[in-house]
Amino acid sequence: MSDVLTDVEKPAAKAEPISAQDVLEFLRKNPQFLQKHPEGLDYLMPPGVTGGKGVADFQNYMIQRLKTDKQEITEATRSVVENARANMNNQQRIHRAVLRLLECLSFEDFIHTITMDLAAILDVDIAALIVESNGHDIPHIHTSGIRIIPQGTIDKWMEGKNVMMQDDIIGIEAIYGGGASLVQSQILLRVDIAMDTPPAILAFGSRDPIMFQEGQATDQILFLTRVIERCFRSWLQLPV
Repeated sequence: MSDVLTDVEKPAAKAEPISAQDVLEFLRKNPQFLQKHPEGLDYLMPPGVTGGKGVADFQNYMIQRLKTDKQEITEATRSVVENARANMNNQQRIHRAVLRLLECLSFEDFIHTITMDLAAILDVDIAALIVESNGHDIPHIHTSGIRIIPQGTIDKWMEGKNVMMQDDIIGIEAIYGGGASLVQSQILLRVDIAMDTPPAILAFGSRDPIMFQEGQATDQILFLTRVIERCFRSWLQLPV
């Protein structure tokens, strides 16, 4: 019987342990390893002090990294809190606006609330209700506070949108009258009163050039617009 073992029968060669010199040699040949794999720093236990010239202070690096992470988390948390607070404030303003609209005792009071009171409640500089010139379809269309514009103007302004927010602008006199020079940002909202009524928009303008910007959430202000539409129908006894 042969004493020679076949390759299958031979025990697997025992892997030689990786030495510290092997690690150092690998890092020397791959200086960007930790840059590509920063999670590797989590497994290191750096020295408490520098070891002299040419030795990096990893402890200081990790402390700075922790400080940076903490600062980023703090800033992210602050941003979330500020956004939540702003959303809550906006929601409370919308609620106050709706309640004020429901408290109106006449159509004239309703129009006054839209064109005067809403600006203060929503913390904007000016509010306006604009209706196209075939406004004879709506009773009381000449009530003070409603601005009349030529037919087709709203479609030109809105460019097919129901909501338009613009920042860093110059206010349009046809919308804001004498207050146009104050307006540097605005939101325009279509107001669909009824099938047979002319196109209309609700405009809010601010002297803050970045108060209204494209991309901002509009769900709350659209809810207010829907309430205004329903109030219009109720006051004017119009069908949907």
